[in-house]
Amino acid sequence: MTRITARRRHPLARYAVLLLALALLGVGYAAFSPKSQSADAAIASGKVDDVKAGEELFKSHCLTCHGPEARGTAEGPTLVGVGAAAVDFQMSSGRMPATTVGAQVPRKPLPAWVTQKKIDQIAAYVQSLGGGPTVPSKDQVDPAKGDPAKGGELFRANCISCHNWAGAGGALTQGKYAPNLNSSSPAQIYEAMITGPQAMPVFNDSTITPQQKRDMIAYIVSVREQTDPGGFGLGRIGPVTEGLVAWIVGIGGLVLAAIWITAKRRQAND
Repeated sequence: MTRITARRRHPLARYAVLLLALALLGVGYAAFSPKSQSADAAIASGKVDDVKAGEELFKSHCLTCHGPEARGTAEGPTLVGVGAAAVDFQMSSGRMPATTVGAQVPRKPLPAWVTQKKIDQIAAYVQSLGGGPTVPSKDQVDPAKGDPAKGGELFRANCISCHNWAGAGGALTQGKYAPNLNSSSPAQIYEAMITGPQAMPVFNDSTITPQQKRDMIAYIVSVREQTDPGGFGLGRIGPVTEGLVAWIVGIGGLVLAAIWITAKRRQAND
């Protein structure tokens, strides 16, 4: 007992105890904490083998703008931390790889080499670099499991100022615009909300919950399926197009009618 007490009083004893505590803490953290974000991200975005394949595809098609290890260049931003959801949104909508430089990259048809498998592989690689939002599951974006009425309230409160009540889009400042949502898949709508592409803000789960996002998807899908019994929808942009059509068609028709009437009168007088 005296020997143990003497060792406890040794000047180095406190350092030994501290090192032991740190070692136990490290072992406990490694054993019970979740897997690293990069590993989880790669698995969530696809198979772990996809990361290597995605890296090769990235070097072939994306490195020029986004730089080695996707850390960005003067031509393109860093992709570290953007997540697989951002990659899936940008590539599945044809916005990436970009072919033009402007205020905003437009939606376009997919290049011949781009397939969903290759998108998944590049997404897995980018996710492995620094984590970020993952691609949503089919259940998360299923419109049938959402409430269009609640989604409409949320959409009008958060999105109508840019996208129009029917998701028809609209102009923004500095040459940017809110795109039409009629071509967007439910997954792309969800991914846009959690990644905030271009001029769009990010709506994380603390701002709009996953269920509320699904409600909004249900609303957008229900609106695009509606018919326009009153005639042409005119893009559903609102009074601007309606007024333009009224002036061109209505006033133009009156002018043509007046010209026709006066021409008939002249013929009668002659």
